[in-house]
Amino acid sequence: MSRARVLGWLTLALWLNVLTAAAATLACGGDELILATTTSLDDSGLLDQLVPIFEDETGVSVKIIAVGTGAALRMGADGNADVLLTHAPESEQALLEAGDVTSRILVAYNDFVIVGPPDDPAGVAGVSDVSRALAQIASSGATFVSRGDDSGTHKKELALWSDIGLAPSVEADDWYLEVGQGMSATLTVANQRAAYALTDRGTYLSLSADIPGLTPLVEGDPLLLNFYSVMSVNGNKGKINTEASQQFADFLVRDDIQSRIGQYLLSEYGRPLFIPAAGDTEEAIAARGGAVD
Repeated sequence: MSRARVLGWLTLALWLNVLTAAAATLACGGDELILATTTSLDDSGLLDQLVPIFEDETGVSVKIIAVGTGAALRMGADGNADVLLTHAPESEQALLEAGDVTSRILVAYNDFVIVGPPDDPAGVAGVSDVSRALAQIASSGATFVSRGDDSGTHKKELALWSDIGLAPSVEADDWYLEVGQGMSATLTVANQRAAYALTDRGTYLSLSADIPGLTPLVEGDPLLLNFYSVMSVNGNKGKINTEASQQFADFLVRDDIQSRIGQYLLSEYGRPLFIPAAGDTEEAIAARGGAVD
């Protein structure tokens, strides 16, 4: 066989390999996006509804890593995720100012509530001032279960204790229990212990059938508003999929997707698990009291 024909066959074989690899890539979705998000948001089931739509529209395969917000933010800072969807405004703003993310866009909000046993040994049912309610729980000695995992919910809880001059710990306070896990596990423990806990409303509602010993007792304080934002990780961090990250951020604030967010499980629970917030601001939402119902 002539040298030219051999080269021709080698060239053809090379192109076949290239085409086969390309076809395999397309079959796998064409691209991958690593989304670091919160366990509470993942537990709610909302992403299970939204992510397949994004994947079908873009051909991008989304890998969801559900951790506490603190861990998700560190993944962004370390360049180990492409996009973040979290709920810790002050920590998120710090990440933006440090240049670890290039954008921070408000997507939705709901609120935190303090849940506890129906017999309410601390007597906080109906108290709309969360500071007063936490002070009563602490003074009563009733068990309070904390996530203790540096999540957005844990950060909020610590800030609320700090507002009343307290810093409970498992070493110093026998009424205070840390689980070190996600919202679902924390609520399960609180249910078993007939204890109090701080939770986002969306996770509580989605798990309510499994935790019958817990009921919302403290709600409505503007301090309990819970904001979710999407952030695109800076491409300078390494192999960051900046194009897909921007596509995902744009997707979440699109009118039809915002509508889906607002309608998610609304008929089942009679109130939204998440309230759409694209184009709104945290300040404006807080000024009108959240309108969470």
